[in-house]
Amino acid sequence: MDYLQAYAISGSGMAVEKARVDLTAVNLANVHSTRSASGGAYRPLRLVSGAAAPDFSGMLAGELRGAQVLEVRPLNTPPRLSYEPGHPDADDRGFVSYPGIQPVGEMMNLLTAVRAYEANVAALGAAKAMAMRALEIGGN
Repeated sequence: MDYLQAYAISGSGMAVEKARVDLTAVNLANVHSTRSASGGAYRPLRLVSGAAAPDFSGMLAGELRGAQVLEVRPLNTPPRLSYEPGHPDADDRGFVSYPGIQPVGEMMNLLTAVRAYEANVAALGAAKAMAMRALEIGGN
């Protein structure tokens, strides 16, 4: 049995969930940003992941590859308007446009990513335990 493949699959899942946590942290950090580095409004981002496709020879051998980040997509959410006439970025009516980030939704994404990461760690630990038990079989 190829334990390295199981390690690689769990590792790819952990890498995807780590990227999801990082992206959620960026969104939460910019909840009160009124402009981005390019001057426009900050747009919340979403990570799109999917199964990593094996190459042709891998498909013939029934090889599995795990997960991968397919893209990071900006969302088209409407801005959240807040009446703050003294703010330097307020419009002529006194409203400031903040990004349309939903902190509760972002926290749910964060919790889901952490749980998926933990599941991948558990799968990696199970594969490691199986490999160790296989090594112990012929030891005595």
